[in-house]
Amino acid sequence: HKICDCGMRRVVRGALSSAMACCGNELENKFVHDVYREIAPHFSDTRHKPWPKVAEFLNGLPPGSLVADIGCGNGKYLHVTHNSFVMGCDSCAELVDIAASRGGEVGVVDCLHLPYRPAVFDSVISIAVIHHLSTVDRRVQAIQELCRVTKPGGSMLVYVWAYEQTRKKVRPPHGGMTVLV
Repeated sequence: HKICDCGMRRVVRGALSSAMACCGNELENKFVHDVYREIAPHFSDTRHKPWPKVAEFLNGLPPGSLVADIGCGNGKYLHVTHNSFVMGCDSCAELVDIAASRGGEVGVVDCLHLPYRPAVFDSVISIAVIHHLSTVDRRVQAIQELCRVTKPGGSMLVYVWAYEQTRKKVRPPHGGMTVLV
């Protein structure tokens, strides 16, 4: 154990060594969770069309596959395929409510602590979620959770926003890499 140097005087356990690793959840609460809670209805209204490569992935799964959509938002991928059973989860209760109102099997879940047993899903998708985590340690933990709940030999599709944007050439104003999107 060591004491975090963030000013909050919390004990940091394990591999978490930086102040940001300790307080990443505070950053995420302020700049991700609070924002999504506030904009959920508008955000949902602008997110209705599945991305073609994600739809292709889901439609290419074997019939009867059990699929988890980790970070499902408004549930736009829950009904893309009728050959698989897709359940979703998200940390934003407001978006989960929207997904549920559209007939989705969903729950409010933290992607760092998935409540599913190991190796339960044939396939897992996580679309535009991981980049919202504020530290490398937290991003690695999320990916480890995705792997934990995926069956051996199963498939996974993870999309994250990249620093090197080829189409829009988005660059942070300070010239460095983005840490939290």
